[in-house]
Formats: sequence, structure tokens, C-alpha cells
Amino acid sequence: MKALVYEGPREVQVKDVPDAKIERPTDVLVRITSTNICGSDLHMYEGRTTMEPGRILGHENLGEVIEVGAGVDRVRVGDRVCLPFNVGCGFCANCERGFTGFCLTVDSDTPGGAYGFAEMGTYSGGQAEILRVPWADFNCLVLPEDAEERENDYVMLADIFPTGYHATELADVSPGESVVVYGAGPVGLMAAYSARLRGAAQVIVVDRQPDRLRLAERAGAIAVDDSGGDHVEQIRELTDGGADKGCECVGYQAHDPQGNETPESTMNDLVASVRATGAIGVVGVFLPQDDGAPTKLTQDGRLPFDFGQFWFKGQRIGTGQANVKRYNRYLGNLIHHGRAEPSFVVSHELPLSEGAEAYRKFDDREDGWTKVVLKP
Repeated sequence: MKALVYEGPREVQVKDVPDAKIERPTDVLVRITSTNICGSDLHMYEGRTTMEPGRILGHENLGEVIEVGAGVDRVRVGDRVCLPFNVGCGFCANCERGFTGFCLTVDSDTPGGAYGFAEMGTYSGGQAEILRVPWADFNCLVLPEDAEERENDYVMLADIFPTGYHATELADVSPGESVVVYGAGPVGLMAAYSARLRGAAQVIVVDRQPDRLRLAERAGAIAVDDSGGDHVEQIRELTDGGADKGCECVGYQAHDPQGNETPESTMNDLVASVRATGAIGVVGVFLPQDDGAPTKLTQDGRLPFDFGQFWFKGQRIGTGQANVKRYNRYLGNLIHHGRAEPSFVVSHELPLSEGAEAYRKFDDREDGWTKVVLKP
């Protein structure tokens, strides 16, 4: 089968690799029809993680079931399914409590597994023609009859729509509140979109990429360009002193308005721009080790955080990757009934054969390259 393989920093290739196959009775094989390039893929693409050369990338996957193991009961050949990026067993203590992003059964050194992801197990990614799905009865979200018609909406259930929603859940966004979102990448846009779905009265999105800010406005948010460095003051003015809630959707590769990498900048800006007693949800990726970080402190996964202001303002923070299965069925219902169309972020649909060039352009932040869906 064809697959997009990581070869080293900023080098991926579409290659012939051995076909995925059933390895356990609870597996299924899925013929991938849509697989997205994610900002988290770029961390690996840039060589900022321990991703091993030769591995297949891709954790935002959707397709058609073509083979089922003998122990699979619910999923059938021919089903169209969306696959949470988290690989979960469904029966460990964390999965039972809904924390599927922190499964204790996966073959990973730390809680939690994912397709094609550094240090989250050995599971192959879905930027390929075929994907093996373990514990398939648990991990497959079987889609309704409009699955093919609305495929670009449903594939967002693999990661960015639930992750953006998770940011608003961690921040406890409630109707009538003001919300500031740092980062207008796909996850930040989904956080803003989710805040509107949850009834927020005012949503502000901070970024400096014009194409992304235009999409933020399309999602019903107020776009704030932080390139001038006065964005915190703008947010305070717009919200009469500070937003009720905040969402961090950038992560450890945040940059200041001058273009310098400052991993702590969005966290400290959120403390400054969220009101006293407000809440902050953090879904941007922060690593315990990053050899490419600008200082020894941040290389060790530590941030110079404005904890004094955070404490003095009585704020609270929720963090961590999204437990996709907690949200994907309900968000899928919003898509099915016409209440949500997350595909508004999609800028490009390309064949898998153009994956390497798509990675390059997405990583270069070329204008208009906001979300890429590959079609194997």
C-alpha cells in the first residue's frame, strides 16, 4: 500500500510499504478516504519530537471498513467510520472514566496512545491507503447515512473539532460569557466555533495570520491581530476589563509579535487577558522535553509562568489532550442535523501523492493553507 512516511526533519515521502493487516481478533482494517494534516504533525515534521524515521504519519482519519477480526461484534464491513486520534482500549480505569486520551492499556511508555504519533505507542498513522484499528468496537465511530456527502465535516471529529470543544470544556464556557482564544489555527478556530455553539456572547480570537483571522471572523469571532503587541489591552477594552474564559490553542511553539519563539507567551497573555476568577483551557501541545526550544528551561518542558498574577487573580486552568470519544458522537449529531459545519476550515483537498508538498506549504504557513485534507 502507499503511505506517507516520516524520513527526518522536514522530509516526508509517499512510499510503498507493507499492507496493514489484522493482528488481533478485535482489529478492523479501514480503507482511508480522508486523512488530515494536523499542526501536531508539523511538530514531528520539523524534527521537534522523537518521531522515528520510517513511521507512517497521520492521526485524523476516516474511511470504510474493509475487513473485521473474529472478535469484532458491532462494526461491519462497509461501515464508514471516523477514528478518534486517541487509541483506547475501552476497559482500563481511565477509559472507563472517559479519559480515553490517557488509556493505560496501549503499548506506550506513558498513558495514552495515538496513530502515527511520537511517544504515543507504535500504532501506524492513517496517511495511508489502509489503517489497522485496534479495539475497533470501541474506537470506531460508525457514521450515519450522510457520511460520504459530508465527509469533510465528519473527518474533523477525529481530532480538531473535539479538541477545540475540549478547550471550551476545560475553561467551562457558559452561555452569555466572553471568551478569548489564543491561536487561529484549526484547533483555535474550532475552539471559537465551539464557544459559539455553547452560547458564548462574545468570542475573540488572537493571531497574526490574515487568512486565519478571516476564518475566525467567519466563525463569528472578533479577530485581534497581535503583531502590534497591544492585543492584551485590546481584549481588556473589548471585554470591559478581561474575558470571562480563555483557551490556549498554540502550544510550546508560540512566538511573540516580533517572531521570536517564546513558549510561555500565550500562557502569560491569557493570565493577563482573562478576568479575576476566570478559567483557562489549555489544549495546545506542551512537551516535557524539546531540544529545539530557545532556553534551557523550556528545553526541559518548563515555562517562566506568571504564577503570581495567576494566583492573585484566583484563576484556574484545565489542561491536556482531548478525550475524543467523550465528545465525538454528540458533535457528530450536530453535523448530521445541520447545526455544525466544521469543514469551513478546509482550504485544500489533495491526493495522498501530493502529501509531501502539502506538508511543506502548510509548515511554511503559506497564505491560504489553513487545513489540508488528503484523499488516499
